[in-house]
Amino acid sequence: MVAPIKVAEHKIHQFVQDKQQWIIQALAKIAAKSRLHNKLAPAVYGHGAEIPYQGASYKLAVRPTKLKRIKIEFCQEFVAHVPDALIIKDHSAEIKEALIRWMKKESKSQVEQLVKQHAEKKQLFPQTIKIKTQKSRWGSCGIHNDININWLLIIAPPEVLEYVVVHELCHIKVRNHSAHFWALVAEHLPDYQHRRQWLKKHGSSLMMGL
Repeated sequence: MVAPIKVAEHKIHQFVQDKQQWIIQALAKIAAKSRLHNKLAPAVYGHGAEIPYQGASYKLAVRPTKLKRIKIEFCQEFVAHVPDALIIKDHSAEIKEALIRWMKKESKSQVEQLVKQHAEKKQLFPQTIKIKTQKSRWGSCGIHNDININWLLIIAPPEVLEYVVVHELCHIKVRNHSAHFWALVAEHLPDYQHRRQWLKKHGSSLMMGL
C-alpha cells in the first residue's frame, strides 16, 4: 500500500482494517479476471503438453521420424512427428509452428463445411472464404461478400465457430446489426445468444492464441 510520508503508521493500519472487506473483494475480482484471461495454450510444446482444440484439451505426444519436416496428426491426442535432427534439440517453437499450420488447414476445412451447411437456406453464398490471423476480430464480411474467419476459433467449441461463420454469412444479406440481422442469425441458430456469450466471456483468452 502507498501512503503519504506524513501519515502515521497506525492510521495506515486502521485504514486497512476498516477497508478489509473491500480489499478482499477487490483482490478476488482481480484474481477472477486474471483466471478468465489466462492463456489457453501451454508455455512449452513438448511431450505431455496440453493442446487446446475445439473447446477441450488434448495431450501432445512427441515421436521421432525420418521425415524432414514436423508432421502433426490428431486422433484423441495430438502427435508431433519430429525429425531426428530436431528431436535432441529444443523443438518447442517448431512444434508450435507446425500445430498452427495444421489448425489453419483444419479451420479452412471446417469453415467450408459450415458454409455449405448454412449458405443455401437463405442464399448466403460468399465470394471467397479466407482463414486469417486477426488480433481483434473473429470474422468479417467484405463489400464483395468475401468472408474472413479467424483461425483461432478452431480452439473454441465447434458451436462457437459455427456462430461466427453464420454471423458473417448473414452480413451478406444484412450489413448492420439491426433486429432484422439478429432475426436472420436466429433462423440459422436459435441459441446463438448462448454461443455469443461464450465468445464474450472467453474471447480474451482465445485471442492470445497458441
